[in-house]
Amino acid sequence: MSKKQKKATSGINVQALLDSLNTSYLRIHKTYEKYFWQSYMGDHSIDDRFEKNQIIRETFRSNEKLMKKVAQAKDEATKKEDSLLLQWEHFFSKFQTPDEAKGVYAKIISLEKAILLKKTSQKEGYIDPISKKFIKAPRAQMRNIMSTHADEKMRKACFTALENAAVMCTEEFIELVALRNEYAQILGYEDFYAYKIQTEEGMSKHELFEIFDEIYDKTKYAFAEYRNLEKDMPGLRKPWNMGYMLAGDFTKEVDQYFPFEKALDRWGRSFAAMGIKYQGGKLQLDLLSRQGKYENGFCHWPDLVHYKNGKKVPGSANFTCNVVYGQVGSSELGYNTLFHEGGHAAHLMNSTQSQVCVNTEYPPASTGWTETQSMFLDTVLSSIEWKSRYAKNTEGEAYPLELYKRQLAKLNRFTPLSLMGISSVMKFEKRVYEEKNLTQKKLLAIAKNTYTEYSDVSVPSYRLLSIPHIYSWESACAYQGYGLAQLALTQWRDYFYKKYEYIVDNPKVGKEMTKMWTYGSSKTFSDCVKIATGKKLSATAYINNVTASEKSTLRKATARIQRLEKVPLYKKDIKLDAEIKMVHGKQTIATNKKGFSTMTNKYAMWLEKNRIN
Repeated sequence: MSKKQKKATSGINVQALLDSLNTSYLRIHKTYEKYFWQSYMGDHSIDDRFEKNQIIRETFRSNEKLMKKVAQAKDEATKKEDSLLLQWEHFFSKFQTPDEAKGVYAKIISLEKAILLKKTSQKEGYIDPISKKFIKAPRAQMRNIMSTHADEKMRKACFTALENAAVMCTEEFIELVALRNEYAQILGYEDFYAYKIQTEEGMSKHELFEIFDEIYDKTKYAFAEYRNLEKDMPGLRKPWNMGYMLAGDFTKEVDQYFPFEKALDRWGRSFAAMGIKYQGGKLQLDLLSRQGKYENGFCHWPDLVHYKNGKKVPGSANFTCNVVYGQVGSSELGYNTLFHEGGHAAHLMNSTQSQVCVNTEYPPASTGWTETQSMFLDTVLSSIEWKSRYAKNTEGEAYPLELYKRQLAKLNRFTPLSLMGISSVMKFEKRVYEEKNLTQKKLLAIAKNTYTEYSDVSVPSYRLLSIPHIYSWESACAYQGYGLAQLALTQWRDYFYKKYEYIVDNPKVGKEMTKMWTYGSSKTFSDCVKIATGKKLSATAYINNVTASEKSTLRKATARIQRLEKVPLYKKDIKLDAEIKMVHGKQTIATNKKGFSTMTNKYAMWLEKNRIN
């Protein structure tokens, strides 16, 4: 039977179907993201609409009739149309849900919104150990106090407050785990973790933990360094002491080189020097902490890149964090957000894919690959060569190599443990979802035992129950994305250093990354790693990097600083090809309509009015 006859029989116009799918999903996605942003920024008056539109989105993604229609249309499609229909078929296959599971999904979403409201409505703060009075403080501020305050009683007070906050939703979480497992088992999976890892990364639990259990076994030897150091630093392994006693003085010393009022300029200049652009899109940034705001940084895309009449329409991105302006150690969080979430935004806003289903961060997107982009740009910021060029105090003095050497001498011995935090969340969630009869007693034991196993603290902690990702459908059982990304980005960095000798301010690196971004989420994680680095994913580069000696690490750092000195500083006007708006909740603080520097100056003046005492 000819294609013409098939078309006459089915009556499907392939292009009309593709147009309808793109238009519908674009509208549904944008509405959902509108309410997502409002709710996560602290406006819970719209949570009922947020929940309703999440269900609407899921109804579209799991639409069996649309999936069948796409399959039928393939019989009549041209070669080009067939490739586009395959993207939609793959997309719908990720979300096919029996009617029995749809009711369970609705319960899950409703419970998640209730947990979010309870957590963001919580009275945040700690009991002052001297006055015994309650002191208001957001969680981000209390974590900073634990890292930088000289008084152990104050650090422990904040630790206690954070521990209490961590367990405030244990009953709801147990119910949530049961519902998620029920949903996954209806779909034929062992549990929710197995469902998420297969849906997002195309891996089994066994394949995933075979990688990360091996890394644990090869690097856990460094825990002995904590115990050796504790002989001279009593109390080091207490969770409220470890961060401060290892790096608290460094945090205070480093803080002067990261004035937050300079963050926008340094981020913009770094990205511009690498040739990173946002292709005419829009960025909205909400960076300061406030009551009711979601406690973790993130980037979402309300407007997806799409095509209209054959012409590309730019996307938009919102990203956020919780800087406590004036708090020692907090401004580096803001810098990290600009590079990390700014990297996320650049990734999907540079996509050239015509179908919106592969221009989002949701499946079929790989969490591992999306995080590779953001975490790669984290490493640009954290590199000694970036600091030597950009990190300057108010006197214009650059981050000194001598400070780096002292940090290296004290902390390099712990570098092998750098994946333990990520791995602990992965293992915690795996154990929780595999527990057949989860009770509060069992949940608390899993949290404490897993955290101790992966941190070697001397006092158990409920820290893993405070990870915000575990309470949201999209981010639950997705922490492995950070782990996979760490392996991939280290491999990618090795590739770039061998090819170009330097990464910071290198437009050739930016050009290669931009080329990878054009794929959107149309390729698998493993395919992307192979295309980008020329090799299959391996833990080799990561293991070699974190187990390098102090001498070797310093030699490499010195060489990279010297190489960057040969590269001229980017002095042109900063143009990222984006409309940028700096906001605080519903208040617009500054925009780049009159230039990037005008925006940064105006935002810096506003920051001074919001400095904590």
